Amino acid sequence: MEVIAIQKSALDEMKNEMKALLELTENATQKYTPIFNEEQWLDNQEVCLMMNITKRTLQTYKDKGLLPYSRLNRKNYYKRSDVQALLEAEQPDNTTENGFIHE
Repeated sequence: MEVIAIQKSALDEMKNEMKALLELTENATQKYTPIFNEEQWLDNQEVCLMMNITKRTLQTYKDKGLLPYSRLNRKNYYKRSDVQALLEAEQPDNTTENGFIHE
């Protein structure tokens, strides 16, 4: 076992920094928890299954700005309400007899 000696002032400073970090974490948790509780978030696979589309089509929707998303740890997430709105917008009752979409 290795023993490391540090000055009391350095230890107290480390404790204060840890308390400040804990406070920041708690504040962020309180601030953003309601956002995530109100909305269900889906990943790429769930969206593809829900919409019955390929990953490439999903990428096209993102590129064209048709489906908003958020990125967390290099992974995309989509609000279920946004996916549902896009599904409803693509329903056949939005098209004319010749298949063109009303805008």
